[in-house]
Order: sequence, then C-alpha cells, then structure tokens
Amino acid sequence: MWSIANFLVIRTRYSGYAAGAVVGANLGMPSITDVGWSTYGTLRHGMVILMIGSLTALGISLAYAVTDTILARLSHANGDADRKARRLQTQVRLLRRVVTSIIVVVAVSAILFTFPQVQALGAGLLASAGIIGIVAGVAAQSTLGNLFAGLQLAFSDALRIGDVVVVEGEWGRVEELSLVNVTIKIWDERRLVVPVANFTTTSFENWTKSGTAITAKVMMPLDWEVPIAELREEAGRLITASEYWDGRSWSCQVVDITENGEVMVRVVATAANTGDQWNIACEIREHLIGWLVEHYPQSLPRNRTEVVAAEDEDAFRAAAASAAIRRAERDAPGSREEVPEDA
Repeated sequence: MWSIANFLVIRTRYSGYAAGAVVGANLGMPSITDVGWSTYGTLRHGMVILMIGSLTALGISLAYAVTDTILARLSHANGDADRKARRLQTQVRLLRRVVTSIIVVVAVSAILFTFPQVQALGAGLLASAGIIGIVAGVAAQSTLGNLFAGLQLAFSDALRIGDVVVVEGEWGRVEELSLVNVTIKIWDERRLVVPVANFTTTSFENWTKSGTAITAKVMMPLDWEVPIAELREEAGRLITASEYWDGRSWSCQVVDITENGEVMVRVVATAANTGDQWNIACEIREHLIGWLVEHYPQSLPRNRTEVVAAEDEDAFRAAAASAAIRRAERDAPGSREEVPEDA
C-alpha cells in the first residue's frame, strides 16, 4: 500500500496541483450578474477546456502510478530466467502507451467539440466518415503498421524487455519497446533504435527466447603437432573448476583442417546466461593460449615450406640431359610426316 502511495505522489504531483487549482477556480468563478453574459460565457468556456485538460492529465498520471506499482513488483523478479515477468512487463508498458494515446485523442476531441463551429463541422464529417477513414488509413499506414507490429511482438512473446538480441550485427539487450521503436542497449553503452516493424519483417537472434542457458564456443587454429589428449585434459580441468560453468556439458574436439594446414580445435562449455558465457569463453581462450606457449610452443600455428631437391647431383644432370634429348627429337624436321603440297 505504501509503495503505490509513493508512486502516486511522484506521478500526480503536478497534475494534481493543476486539477485542484482548476476545480477551485471553477468553484470561485463569478456569476453572470457580476461580469455580464459575454464575459461569463468566455470564462465558462475556458474553465471547461481547463477542466478537461487537467482531469485528463490527472487520470493519465493515476494510471501510470498504478502501472508503475505493477512494474516495480515485476522488476524484483525480472532476472533473465523469469520470462513470464519480463513478458508481463513488456505488455504493461505497451498497453499503457496505447491507452494513453487513446485518452489524449478523446480529450483533444472533447476540447475541440466545445467550440460551436467545430460541432457544426463534426456533423458534416460524420456523414463522410468512411472516406476520411480511408484517407487517414493511407496517410498513417506506416504509423499503424508500427502500432500493430508492437502489439504483435508484445503479445506473441517474440520479444520482451530485457531480452538479449543480435540485430544488424549488434549484440545488446532490449531496453524499451514503444509503439514506434525498439531501443536496444548495446554492450558498450550505445543505444540502437530500430523500427518496430523491422522485427516482424526481418529475422533477428533472440538469445533468451526460451531460456537463458547458452553455450560458449572457442575456436583455436593450431599446428599438427598439438597434443590433443593433453589439450582436452587441460581444457576439462579448467572448465570444471570455473565459476562460470553451469555444470551441464563441455567438449574439446578437432572439428576441421583449414586450407592453410591448420588444425581447428573447438572448445565448448555451457553457461547459465550470456554474461557467464562471455566470461568463460574469454577464460578458456586466455588460459589455453598461455598453457600452450609454456608447455607446447610447437603447437602454435605456423607456416611451413617444404623444399624438394635431387638426391644426387649426377642423377639431376642425367635427368636434365634426357629431357633435352627428348625435346630435340620432338622438334627435329625429320620427326614429322611431310605432307605433299598437292595433297
């Protein structure tokens, strides 16, 4: 109860003062006999507009205070593993933006309809509402597309606030999901702002879609002289003793041989989340490089050149002479069959 009171004070501080002032001014407004009909009508119209605006702002502030209480409770359980809490948080944030937009549009419409000229125009507009709706839909096609894309993302559970994603080659965490854009906080503190519609039309990587467990992979190009058994034993000793390993599985295998003659060794280890995955990958890479340099420096990648020479100088000269004789016999004029000119 105290938590919601705190949010109410924060959210309704200014809107509450404004609404109270407008209500007080409305109660203290002079009568028609004191100021005259024209002045009274102007004051009354102005007070109606102020009343609609202030009460709308107060209502939105109250709604935000209530939803802030819900979001605060969800954030306490909003670890990477709590997918339900993050999904609810995303949906609450998006729904309150939609509701706020609708309330603002209704309030602005109510203020406009307090003017007699707009009321007369409204009757004509209602008669051609179908045409206006088509024109408005075409003009706002991009905006409406982003709106429905945001709702689709939130309620299809394809993307949630706090998800770890890879978009356009950048790794980061979803920080905000609005009706127009998705803000991704990249690992180096930059923000990548992507239109919501991009997430429904193009593919992206979501590393926490079904859970936070992930596998770290380290690729090491080494020489053929690398002792695989000893390397595997050292990798296992390191991984099983690491605080970042979640205890599920690990492996060390030769997975390929490159065109440059290098042996590709892949070391994999499971981790509980993306942070531990990055840390254990760096730990494996740093430790095995140092271990190979200290114990098996011949295993480090290197370029090899093989020089093939004749075993005996006389044999080399004989082979050269034989090749020269064969070339001479092939090029001699008598070695070819003469063809008559009148043939």
